[in-house]
Amino acid sequence: MSEIIKLDKLTRKFGSMTAVKDVSFGVEKGSIFGFLGPNGSGKSTVIRMLCGLLEPTSGDAWLDGASVRENSERIKGNIGYMSQSFSLYRDLTVQENLAFYGKIYGLRRERLRKRIEESMELSGITSKRKQLSGTLSGGWKQRLALACSMLHEPGIIFLDEPTAGIDPVARRDLWELLFQLSKEGVTLFVTTHYMDEAERCTHIGYIFLSELMVCGKPAELKILPEVTPAGTVWLEASSDRITQALSLIKKAPGVLDATIFGESIHIRAREGFGEREAARALEAGGVSLESFRAVKPSLEDVFVSLTRERLKARGAA
Repeated sequence: MSEIIKLDKLTRKFGSMTAVKDVSFGVEKGSIFGFLGPNGSGKSTVIRMLCGLLEPTSGDAWLDGASVRENSERIKGNIGYMSQSFSLYRDLTVQENLAFYGKIYGLRRERLRKRIEESMELSGITSKRKQLSGTLSGGWKQRLALACSMLHEPGIIFLDEPTAGIDPVARRDLWELLFQLSKEGVTLFVTTHYMDEAERCTHIGYIFLSELMVCGKPAELKILPEVTPAGTVWLEASSDRITQALSLIKKAPGVLDATIFGESIHIRAREGFGEREAARALEAGGVSLESFRAVKPSLEDVFVSLTRERLKARGAA
């Protein structure tokens, strides 16, 4: 598939501070690209440059062939943007909000009417058309925000933490809408802090301390040699006293790192550390081992490992 978004050494400085440094990657048309990183890592700055709202200090990026440095106005007409704080007018109905944004996009009467109906149907909010947006739940507001962002039929939609603050059912429903848009050829550029949402993306980029660390499919990132260095393994253990078990496991010889993951403990250890060693470590503290198995690293394991390695490298520099 062809790349509809391409970044080449994209850099942005604010005075002496480098917010984004030499970021390069591509996003395929119709894909769902997850852009992850801690707060302050440069995610928002990258998005602002891609949307034509902030000029790069150096490097360039192209959206559907248009340069952000030379064709920012053309780019703005082919993108949609939705955030967790998308501005909806509380005293306007769902339909009136859509009509307002449609006019901002310059849609004429007949096309505006048609696109309002199509956007409401696709986002599943037709039944709410006469309801004031201020009375909608968080999930319905996000559906309306998505409908507003796609009124002008953009080829690319940027979604900045679109599911923050909404319940799990609403999150799932919103992702079903995103999958539908992706099937129709719309490219989705999503930022999120939820690892389960990152798993749903076709590709992921991870930015840390202003630099892109990795980019690829979720399955590819989990087998990176930096995540599981030679001579190490990933394991999972469970106990009815999880916090005490974590403390004991961390002190066990051969354990490199351990963290609570749901109702179990994810362990990165040297080869040779197994169930017998784990049980012995827990029994020394009066805690029993309920289950133990080898596992593949999760995306959270991937990003934590990469982040720690980068911080360690910076400390040694």
